[in-house]
Amino acid sequence: MSTLKGRNVLKLLDFTSEEIQYLLEEALKLKQNPLSNVLHGKTLAMIFEKSSTRTRVSFEVGMLQLGGHALALSSKELQLGRGETIADTARVLSRYVDAILLRTTDHNRVKELAEYATVPVINGLCDLYHPCQALADLLTIYELKGKFSGVKVVYVGDGNNVAHSLMVGCAKVGAHFTIAAPEGYEPNESILKQAKEIAGETGGKVELIHNPDEAVQDADIIYTDVWVSMGQEEETEARMKAFKPFQVNQSLLAKAKRDASFLHCLPAARGLEVTDEVMDGSQSAVFLQAENRLHAQKAILKEIMA
Repeated sequence: MSTLKGRNVLKLLDFTSEEIQYLLEEALKLKQNPLSNVLHGKTLAMIFEKSSTRTRVSFEVGMLQLGGHALALSSKELQLGRGETIADTARVLSRYVDAILLRTTDHNRVKELAEYATVPVINGLCDLYHPCQALADLLTIYELKGKFSGVKVVYVGDGNNVAHSLMVGCAKVGAHFTIAAPEGYEPNESILKQAKEIAGETGGKVELIHNPDEAVQDADIIYTDVWVSMGQEEETEARMKAFKPFQVNQSLLAKAKRDASFLHCLPAARGLEVTDEVMDGSQSAVFLQAENRLHAQKAILKEIMA
C-alpha cells in the first residue's frame, strides 16, 4: 500500500478498502499506546463554521497526545467571516500550519479548500459526508463484532451525511449495510449507487428499505442519528411526522439479533430518534463509539502528517 502522507481526507470514497483497513489497524495500536511525539512541532488548524463537541475536542486532544498542537478557529474569528475567499485562506494557512480541518455546511467549500491548500485538508463534517465519524464507527463495529464480513449494519432514519459515510465505509470493508428511511428522506442516489458498486466488489451488500421493522431483522448493529440536523430547523414539523415510525426503541431493538449493539453519532435528541431505555441500555455502545473518534482521528493525523 502506498503512503497516506500528504493525503486529503474529504470522503471515504477516495480511499481503497486496504487503506481504510490500515487506518483501523493503526487506530487500534494508538488506542493501546496513546502517547507519542510523532507529530512534534506539527500544527493542525481547525476551522469551525458549524458548532462542535466531539470533533473539536477529539482532534485537539489527539494532536496533543501525538506531540503536536491544534488551533481551534471559528469563521467569525477569521477574515473568512468577513469575505476573504476560501482560496486565499487556504494559501495563507498552508504557510503557517501542517494540516487544515474544516467543518462546514457545503462539501464544495471543503473541496475548494483542498484545491488551493498545499497541506492536507480534513473534512470535519459537511452536508454530504462525515468521514471521520464513519472511520470511528467502523472501529467500534470491529471492536464489538470482531469482523466485518457478514456483519449486518442497519441505519434507521435520515439519509444524511452520516448515513452516506457509514454506507460507503461498510461497503469498503465488506459489511452488509441496510438503510431504513422514510420516503423523501433517502440517501443521495449517486452515493447510494457508488456504495452498491463497491459492495459488489468487496463481498458486502447495500440496500435501501422503507420499513424499519423489516430492516432490523437479523441486525448486528442498529444505528441512528437526529431527525433534524443543524440548518434544517424550518423542516422540523414535517420531519417529526415522517420519522416518528422510525424511532429506535426497545420494541425495534428486540427485532434484531439478541446481541445486537446500538450506535449513535451524537448528540442525541433523547425521546425522539432514540429512547432513554435504548441509549442507556446494556446494548448501547454510543460512548465507546464517541471515544473512538479520538483513536480513529489520531490514526488519520499520524498517517497524513507524520
